[in-house]
Amino acid sequence: MPTISHFFGIFIRMYFNGHPPPHFHAIYNDFQAVINIEKNEVIEGFLPQRALNLVIEWTQIHRTELLAD
Repeated sequence: MPTISHFFGIFIRMYFNGHPPPHFHAIYNDFQAVINIEKNEVIEGFLPQRALNLVIEWTQIHRTELLAD
């Protein structure tokens, strides 16, 4: 799975043409969560609150690009 972004120790990975709903994987240390791009919410897994807040904010900024991917 390609890494499309990396910030503050958080890796954002995404399969291109993956299964619905549009989503990406956020990995932070031993934690992993699947984030629904359209709803900007966790649909599977867990991230510590601080990391999740950064991922949610990052998603809001990059939503258009993520949906295009």
